[in-house]
Amino acid sequence: MNEHLLKAALAAAADGWAVIPLRPGDKRPALHGEASCPAIGDCAGGHRKWEQRATTDPDRIRAAWSHSAFNVGVATGPSGLVVIDLDLPKTKNNSNADTPCGVTTFQALCERTDQPLPTTRTVRTASGGVHLYFTAPAGARLGNTAGKLAPLIDTRAWGGYVVGTGSITATGCYEVIDTAPVAVLPEWLLGLLQPQAPRKAGPLRLPAVSGSRAAQAALERECVVVSGAPDKQRNTTLNRCAFKVGRFVAWGDIPRHEVEEAFQAVGEARGLTAAECRTTIRSALDCSIRKARPRDAA
Repeated sequence: MNEHLLKAALAAAADGWAVIPLRPGDKRPALHGEASCPAIGDCAGGHRKWEQRATTDPDRIRAAWSHSAFNVGVATGPSGLVVIDLDLPKTKNNSNADTPCGVTTFQALCERTDQPLPTTRTVRTASGGVHLYFTAPAGARLGNTAGKLAPLIDTRAWGGYVVGTGSITATGCYEVIDTAPVAVLPEWLLGLLQPQAPRKAGPLRLPAVSGSRAAQAALERECVVVSGAPDKQRNTTLNRCAFKVGRFVAWGDIPRHEVEEAFQAVGEARGLTAAECRTTIRSALDCSIRKARPRDAA
C-alpha cells in the first residue's frame, strides 16, 4: 500500500502538482498544527501551514511516504489548479433520492449559459462524485467556493486541496475516468468564479407587494436583513429570513409569488446566483408553510 500511494504522490508531483500527505484511509491532512509545531525542518523559521509545506520534491515525498500509507492531497493553489467538485446529494433514509447531483446541475449550468461541457482530466471520487481538473488562467488567483456556481458544485483553488488519484478511503478509491489533458479553465467559468467588485450601498428597492400591513412590514424587514448579510452567511440568512415570512403566506396575508420575487431580487443583489436564490427561497417557504401554526396560536 505504501508503494502504491508513494507512486501516486510522485506521479502527481511529476505533473507539477504540489502534494501533502493525508491520513491513511482518510481525507484529512497528516500534518501537525501550529499548537504542536516542533519548530524544525520546514518550520524552523516559524510554523508553516499545510499549503506552504506542499511539495513537488521527490526526495521529500519519498521520505514522508516511507512512514505510513498516506493518502495523497493535491494543494490546488500552489499547483496552479482549479478543481471543480461535482458532489452527490447527502441522503438520509433516501429522503433526497430525487435531488439532482452535481454532475446534473453542472450540465444544466452549461446548457443555461450555452456552453459545451468541458473536456479535461476527470477523476471519480470515492463517494461517486467527480473532480474536473483545470489549469488556472495566467494572472488569476481564485479561492475556494461552495455552491457559487450551482447547488452541489464546489471549487478548490488557493486555500484548498483535493484528494488525489490513487488515494483510498473506506468508501472507495479515487481514480481517473478521463485521461484528457488538463484544460485551462474556460473564460465563462472564470467569469463566474472571480470575486465580484464591492457594491456601493444604495436604497433597497423591493417589488410592489400587496397583502396585510404586518406581512408587508415583515417582508421588508427581512429583506433588509438579507441585503446586509456577511458574505459567508448570505445563503443561510436568506433561508432564515424567508422562513420567517412564510407564515404570512400560510395565513393568506400575502401572495407567495410576491414574497419569492422580493427575496429573489434582494438575494441576487447581495451576490447569490439566481439558482441559489430560487432553491433556498422555495425550500424555506415550503418548510415554513408546512410548519406554520394557526394565526391564533402563533
